[in-house]
Amino acid sequence: MQYMPVTSSIFLLAETREQPMHVGGLQLFVPREGQTSADLAEEMIAAFTSCTEVHPLFRKRPAPPVTMLGNFAWTYDDEIDFDYHVRRTVLPRPGRVRELLRYVSLNHGTLLDRFRPMWELHVIEGLEDGRVALYSKIHHSIVDGVSALRLLQRMLSADPDDRSGTAPWDPALVRKRAPKPAPSLKSRVSGLVDAGLQAAGLGPAAAKVALAAVRKPDFVPPVPRAPRTILDVAIGSARRFAAQQWEIERLRAVGAAMDITLNDVVVAMCAGALRSYLIDQDALPESPLIAAVPVSMHTEDDAEGNAITAILVNLATDQPDPERRLMTIVESARSSKNVVRGLRPIQAIALGAANFAPLAFATVPGVVQYVPPQFNIIISNVPGPTEQLYWNGARLDGVYPVSIAMEGLALNITVTSNAGNIDFGLIGARAQLPSLQRLLTHLDTALEELEKVAHTR
Repeated sequence: MQYMPVTSSIFLLAETREQPMHVGGLQLFVPREGQTSADLAEEMIAAFTSCTEVHPLFRKRPAPPVTMLGNFAWTYDDEIDFDYHVRRTVLPRPGRVRELLRYVSLNHGTLLDRFRPMWELHVIEGLEDGRVALYSKIHHSIVDGVSALRLLQRMLSADPDDRSGTAPWDPALVRKRAPKPAPSLKSRVSGLVDAGLQAAGLGPAAAKVALAAVRKPDFVPPVPRAPRTILDVAIGSARRFAAQQWEIERLRAVGAAMDITLNDVVVAMCAGALRSYLIDQDALPESPLIAAVPVSMHTEDDAEGNAITAILVNLATDQPDPERRLMTIVESARSSKNVVRGLRPIQAIALGAANFAPLAFATVPGVVQYVPPQFNIIISNVPGPTEQLYWNGARLDGVYPVSIAMEGLALNITVTSNAGNIDFGLIGARAQLPSLQRLLTHLDTALEELEKVAHTR
C-alpha cells in the first residue's frame, strides 16, 4: 500500500451521492481521410483494450479501512476489467451534439466504483457529422484538471501520419526522466530547513494577506463576502453539461488591445454571461458575484496528482457597463495574484486551502442554507495543446472539460485551449439551474461586447 496525501483524501471524504467528485473531459476526433466513424471507434477500442500493461495511476483505488477521517492509503489492482472501464456507445438518432451532451450529462452524475480503479473511458459514435467522441471520467483524488489534460496529450501526436496511437494508461507514454542521484545529507537537511522556514512563514503570510485586505480595495480576502444567489444552494446528483468553442485569436485580440491576459478575458466573458443569465432568471443580486479561480502550482516535470492554489476575484456583475466590469475584474485579479506571488509555495497553497475551506463543510446539514458563501462559482482555465494533435491520424477537434458541481456551487465553468480554439465546458445542477445552455449564448454576447470595448481603444 501507498500513503494517500491529505489533498486526495479530502476529495474522497467530500464525495456523496449528490456530490460526485470526479473530473472528466469530452474530446472530439475527425476520422482520417477514407476512414468511417465506426472504423475509428473500432480502432480506438482495439488499441485501448489491448494495452494490458497499465500505468499505476490507472490501477490504484482507496485501500481499506475507511475511518471517520477518510482514507489513508492506496492499493493497486494487478488486473483491469477493460469490459467495465472501457465502454462503447452509439448515440440515438439523429446524433446531434445535443444527444452527445445529454449522454455526458447523464453519465457525469453517477459515482465511480471505489472497489475498482476510479476511472471510465467512453468511446462514442453515431454523431451525424461523422466525428467520434471520447468521454472520460477520473476521480479528483487521483488527478486534477491539469494532470488529466496531460494524460490525454500523452497519447496524441503532432504528426498526422503517426499510427502508434495507444491508450492513455500505456506506461510507455510516461516521459522517461534521467535518474536522480540519491540526495546527500546536506541536501536533506537543507530541504527540511526550507520546509520548516516555509511552515514558520505561514503566520507572517497570513498577516500579509490580512494587510492586503485592508490596504488594497480590489483584493478579495478569504472571508465570506459573496452574495447569496441561485448558485449557492443544495443540489441533487443530476447534471446538465453544455459546451462551446470559440477562436482563441478573438480573445487574444481583446487582451492585446486592452493590455490584459487571456484569462482576464475568459473571466470577463463568464461574468457578463452570468449577469445576463441571472437577469433572465430574475435572480441578479445587488452585490457582485465572487469567483474562485484556481492557479496551477504544477511544474513542467510533474505530471500527476493535485497541485493548485486559488484566488478570489470580484466579477463586478452589479456593473451594467462591460468596460467598467472588465476593469474591476482585472484589478481584482491583479491584486490577488500579487499577494500570491509574494508567498512561498507552501504558503500559496495554504492560501488556496483557506479560499476553498468552505467546500470541506458544504455537505454538513444546514451549512449551505445558513452560512454565507465565500464565493459563488469556480472558473478554471486549464492550458491545453498549442498545436494540432492527432490520434492515429484522426484530428483532435475539441477538448471540453467536464468538471464538478458541488453543494453550494451549482455551476462550474472550466475552459481549455486547443490549438487555435478555446473550449468552454459548463457543468451545472440540472434541477437548480434551468436552461443552462442559454449561458452559451450569453458567453458569445459577452465576447462581442468585449470586442466592441477593445475596438474603441
